[in-house]
Amino acid sequence: MLKVLFWLCLALVFYTYFGYGLVLWLILKGKRLIKGAPNKTVLPADNAQLPELTLMICAYNEEDIIEEKMANIRQLDYPSEKLCVMWVTDGSNDRSNELLRQYPEVKLVFSPERRGKAAAMQHGLSENRAPIVVFTDANTMLNAGSMKEIARLFMDEQVGCVSGEKRVAAKAAGDVAAEGEGFYWKYESTLKRWDSELYSAMGAAGELFAVRMSCYRPAPQHALLDDFMMSMLILKDGKRIAYTSDAYALEYGSANMEEESKRKRRIAAGGLQSVWWLRSLMNPFKYPLVSFQFVSHRVLRWTVTPFALMALIPLNVALVMMKAGTIYTVVWLLQLVFYLAAFGGWWLYRKGRKQRLLYVPYYFLFMNMNVFQGIHYLRTHNTSGTWEKAKRA
Repeated sequence: MLKVLFWLCLALVFYTYFGYGLVLWLILKGKRLIKGAPNKTVLPADNAQLPELTLMICAYNEEDIIEEKMANIRQLDYPSEKLCVMWVTDGSNDRSNELLRQYPEVKLVFSPERRGKAAAMQHGLSENRAPIVVFTDANTMLNAGSMKEIARLFMDEQVGCVSGEKRVAAKAAGDVAAEGEGFYWKYESTLKRWDSELYSAMGAAGELFAVRMSCYRPAPQHALLDDFMMSMLILKDGKRIAYTSDAYALEYGSANMEEESKRKRRIAAGGLQSVWWLRSLMNPFKYPLVSFQFVSHRVLRWTVTPFALMALIPLNVALVMMKAGTIYTVVWLLQLVFYLAAFGGWWLYRKGRKQRLLYVPYYFLFMNMNVFQGIHYLRTHNTSGTWEKAKRA
């Protein structure tokens, strides 16, 4: 029985973090051989035929970043008459509103009460008139061609949501919070691109995503991952979430690992919350392809896999002590090397030293440990959509 549990846990951990990507790659390799490369839609040459977009920024006390963000928006390659720039300041009590009123192109929507990002989104959408709304964060900078790339993907009527790529920059070499997060997002972006090519990306991140308003369904007001829920509700209704790396949002990583932990706890809690709300998507009879992608890419890493990872330690120790076989000793030695490397990454971080090789196991373990903290976070925040912002570098 111990052997069965051990191999089940090991297979689960391997599949969640490595196996699913390998399976996707093999499926797409075969698909491309049979059908060839997917056709790429092109934008109309006449700007008058481009769709109207609303670029919405939901913000809370972002006075320090407004000037930089507006400079970034002004360099976007999209006709100004087709782009409405909307700021929704949710309960802001700094100088945000005063600064934003200095920009004539900004449509300012203000709520004196802080009710959370999901409520701010819905407030902004009540003032929107464009058929497509692009959401981005105040502290993320967009590439110049991002709006046209998003508009291009919406030319496919089956696309109800477009997810751009999140890129993380480090203020300095050796910044473990930023470099660990950046490494994770490079891997995550690859999976999203492959998911999208197979059928649909499994959710969008709030740094940059867009929705077709005819497909829009509001996320629950106390959703901790409002962007993810909004995009997945569109998928649940039968439309696709397209993913593109040609529209991207760049932001600095968290100021330190303590600030990064705030994000990871909330994301883990929101993941658990979302999995419960979207549990019908795990029905393979109703959603055959989506259920495979959703469970493999999202459900496992937010629910059972972190427990399987932790269970490997006592199970492996027990099997070694029982002298069950050489293979268990080898796996135990590999586990020891991994955890020692993670400890080394943590120790070097505390000492302010730089060793990128050890940041990967440290950040991987850090992410999984925050799933357990996320369970407690969900118990204390499941009736509120507000959260404490993590400080960026």
